[in-house]
Amino acid sequence: MSIPGYFPYRSTAARDSFFAYYDSLAAKEWPIASEERMVPTSYGETFVRIAGPAEAPPLVLLAGAATTSLMWAPNIRVLSETCHTFAVDTVGEIGRTTCTKPIQGVNDLLVWLDEFFDALELGDRINLLGISYGGWLAGEYARHAPQRLSSVILLAPGNTVLRVSSRFIIRIALAAIAPRWWLRPLALWMFQDQVRKHPDWLDPWLELMLKTMRSVERRLPLPPVWKDTEWAALSVPALFLVGEHETIYDAEAAVNRLERAAPQVRAEIIPGAGHDLTLAEPDVVDQRILEFLKQQAAGPETSGRRAG
Repeated sequence: MSIPGYFPYRSTAARDSFFAYYDSLAAKEWPIASEERMVPTSYGETFVRIAGPAEAPPLVLLAGAATTSLMWAPNIRVLSETCHTFAVDTVGEIGRTTCTKPIQGVNDLLVWLDEFFDALELGDRINLLGISYGGWLAGEYARHAPQRLSSVILLAPGNTVLRVSSRFIIRIALAAIAPRWWLRPLALWMFQDQVRKHPDWLDPWLELMLKTMRSVERRLPLPPVWKDTEWAALSVPALFLVGEHETIYDAEAAVNRLERAAPQVRAEIIPGAGHDLTLAEPDVVDQRILEFLKQQAAGPETSGRRAG
């Protein structure tokens, strides 16, 4: 059972052990000087790493499932050169964000983000970036409060565009049941480009995931697939990026659906990457993000297009 008032950790000892490991990772992996702040909300205090020029446009970064703000380490230096970045530990996930009441549905997550943005006084010109589970949440927030966002950037959001593949579900289930046997095959399949380019990345990632699975019980809502009418109604300028070797769904099919259902969304495929696009091709992903933000500042595009 999760410890009272502090989801999702299994116990105080599990929390403290994970924090020690997490802080050691941050000291080694986070590449720039950042302000670390605990931001009050009605769901508990939210941990955020803040960097970049204070006068620059705000860019809030939402991590994937069972990850923390540290997953943005490959990207944060470049993004913080021209943006005021806020890398968040999501409420109800692992990390240093506390959670004083359980997250029972997507509305709780949206209210949490509202309160987080208000506490930081970010106003109504926010750029919101999310990957995987965080990509789904970023998209949901764009539907919830479009008036607060200048843009939304969705990196391979979970479901949302297409239902995740049965192969992905099976492999995730096997890794959850028997992680010592199935976690490595999952990584070799899901992050094939990152492992090929940086083979020394795999073992530390496996260690982190095993510690995470021993420490937490994750109980957050599952992303749905949006209807065509919901995509068509998206009014916030949006960028969708997906790796050509994506495993949660077919990249080409995802882009084709957006071109049909939501031509106002700019949809692009990143070569040489899969669900690991921010790891395997960080320079390309950063470039696409910054180009999009620059274009929105000059005047939002009104039609989606694919990278050639």
